[in-house]
Amino acid sequence: MAAPAAAWLAGLFLLPFYVLLAIAFGTVDPLFRTPVPEWNPRYWDTTQLLGTVRDIVGRGAFLGPAVARTLVYVACASALCLAIGYPVAWFVARYGGRRRTPLLVLLLAPFWISYMMRLLAWVNLLQTDGLVNRALTGLGLLDQPFEWLGGRPVTVVSGLVYGYVPYMILVLFAALDRIDPSLLEAARDLGASRARTFLRVALPLSRSAILTGLIVVALPMSGDYFTNDLLSGSPHTAMSGNLINDAVSTPGQGGRGAVLVLLLMTVLIPPMLWYVTSTARQDRPEAA
Repeated sequence: MAAPAAAWLAGLFLLPFYVLLAIAFGTVDPLFRTPVPEWNPRYWDTTQLLGTVRDIVGRGAFLGPAVARTLVYVACASALCLAIGYPVAWFVARYGGRRRTPLLVLLLAPFWISYMMRLLAWVNLLQTDGLVNRALTGLGLLDQPFEWLGGRPVTVVSGLVYGYVPYMILVLFAALDRIDPSLLEAARDLGASRARTFLRVALPLSRSAILTGLIVVALPMSGDYFTNDLLSGSPHTAMSGNLINDAVSTPGQGGRGAVLVLLLMTVLIPPMLWYVTSTARQDRPEAA
């Protein structure tokens, strides 16, 4: 019964992916500076691929810092999403009670508003004369307004956390809500403290959800360019998504943009495969 949907999704992925390959291994029109796809794999040209790789890891590589910055930003933002999301999901799942539905509605509320509108609200809050600076200076925590929007890595990471932490919370809640409370009560009855019960019972049972949440937030973060454009716009905080966006919008650089997408997919596919195999291994009856 899932075959039609699977075929539909596969077609929507495979066809654009082949177009991407044709552009990445194609050429560029010398007159109009537009990509010329090469549909026949026998005539694929690796010039754009090798040139982009040299610009990332070769001598004088000017794309390398943005790629390394992406890894650091995504790692920090994913860790913060987990640190923020796990306690929230735990509270809603274990102590929500009758308030669980309103709490879930509040968690889903950000999805009802455009991501662009929410980031524009952040821009207004973080401006030099914005509410954040006025509050910090009014409380005496800052002597003068801080330039949050002046190409600050902390602003970009905070924006990524704000944009993707709801996904982490929902994934963790779905798993924590399925943990049988009798298992936690049994651990307490056997003399385990609250901390030991959490570390020895709840945390192992939610390990798969933690991995899922990290994958869910890290993948879109790796290609995100909109957050950095609005909250920073500085080349000193540019990420891989910004490189791809700039390449696609620059005449003659469409092939480089396609190569960057392929390289990003090459980096992201191994953790996805690891996640699929690890969760499949955990779901086997003998693993239980």
